[in-house]
Amino acid sequence: MKGYSFARHLMLLFVLAAFATPASAGLVDTLVDQLGITKKQAAGGSGAIFDYAKKNLEPEEFSEIADGVPEMDDLLGAAPKVEKKSTMGQLGGMLGDKGGSAAAIAALADSFEALGLDADMARQFLPVVYDYVQSSAGDAAMGLLKGLF
Repeated sequence: MKGYSFARHLMLLFVLAAFATPASAGLVDTLVDQLGITKKQAAGGSGAIFDYAKKNLEPEEFSEIADGVPEMDDLLGAAPKVEKKSTMGQLGGMLGDKGGSAAAIAALADSFEALGLDADMARQFLPVVYDYVQSSAGDAAMGLLKGLF
């Protein structure tokens, strides 16, 4: 009887693992699986996105996002520190808030370039990051983040 119970529990764990949500899988693992990139690129790219949000949202707004992302400190620490500004990065700075999503993506260009990714990859990151934030921090936090891009 104990063997049967153990086998049922083991089977249940396998089923639950197969249907894991992005939040339970972790953002980095989800990005790696969905985009075919390295863990370093996934952590750095998502960190760059969250760093942009931290710099462009009010502190209490960013806290709403950060409170739902348990690995936020690690992700922010993984964001590349870039010194130079590429043409795309300079364009983002010149456009500021008036440029909308184009300016936001351009502002991420240097960070993504430092990770060996092109700026277009930021567009591929965003839906995955939005889904993760929505499932881990809620609709309001996802709306704040989505409003930046």
